[in-house]
Amino acid sequence: MTQLDESARRALAWPGEPQEPVESCTPALARQQYLDGFADIQWPLEDVAEILERHAAATRLKIWRGRAAPRQQAPALLYLHGGGFVIGAPETHEDICRSLANMAGAVVVSPDYRLAPEHPFPAAIEDCAATLVWMRDQADALGIDPARIVVGGDSAGGNLAAVIALLARDGHVPAVIGQVLIYPVTDQTQATDSYLRYAEGFGLTAAAMRWFRDHYLPDPASGSDWRASPLRATSLAGVAPAVVILAGHDVLFDEGALYAERLSSEAQATSRTWPGQIHGFVSKRRAIPEAQEALEAIATAWCAMDPALARSAATND
Repeated sequence: MTQLDESARRALAWPGEPQEPVESCTPALARQQYLDGFADIQWPLEDVAEILERHAAATRLKIWRGRAAPRQQAPALLYLHGGGFVIGAPETHEDICRSLANMAGAVVVSPDYRLAPEHPFPAAIEDCAATLVWMRDQADALGIDPARIVVGGDSAGGNLAAVIALLARDGHVPAVIGQVLIYPVTDQTQATDSYLRYAEGFGLTAAAMRWFRDHYLPDPASGSDWRASPLRATSLAGVAPAVVILAGHDVLFDEGALYAERLSSEAQATSRTWPGQIHGFVSKRRAIPEAQEALEAIATAWCAMDPALARSAATND
């Protein structure tokens, strides 16, 4: 087995206020713990050209315009935050959103989608889908090109991004030209070997994942629905090109790798694994310099998905 990177060990031992294991918390306490602790291990937030808040119906949106983003016809990313469908907010993943906005010269939109257990499956999907529709309808006001939208997310957000990409393929929501899946949840059965290999001691635990799933899917039968488990989709053919970012020491590694393999064989995908890293490493740049490598890999893959962005990058070089 590959050894943990020293940076991952540093992140796991990062000093801070002791926190209760998420599976021992109420949803309210788990949310507060996450909000209280997430920023300490992230990189200081980058300056961007503009920050906005808007609403798509009842869903609050946070919007960042990258420093090099054009005022009109900019590329755009719909970014769906992680947190097991129960915790998190656009602000908990603002580091990633600002960095990608600057790297790609793009506009990044992140919805504060409804959380379980108050709003179980498929409420989060509905809010993310509605946000994509809003981005298309408000493209002129946002200064984005509605034909150049990518969808992305991490962990639970990676699950939601994969589902939105499949809905877009089938014409149920506006088209997307790519998908960014960062250690995504793809199979709610939680039965892969990585759930045994990394059940404890690597940050995200198997027990925590069961807690998240049971809040999101109070009806166990929902786990077989491809909108909960996109790995169970009958076909991935025709879905937008993807970049899949994986951490080797992660309970979600196997299901993410299986999804990347299917994307590569049935559609188009680039997959990158950091073997010595842990779940959530892209959000831990203060401790884990490899997070910057992952963000750069995402930006490079984004350019490949968007010919206009690739031409712009070549001109700037």
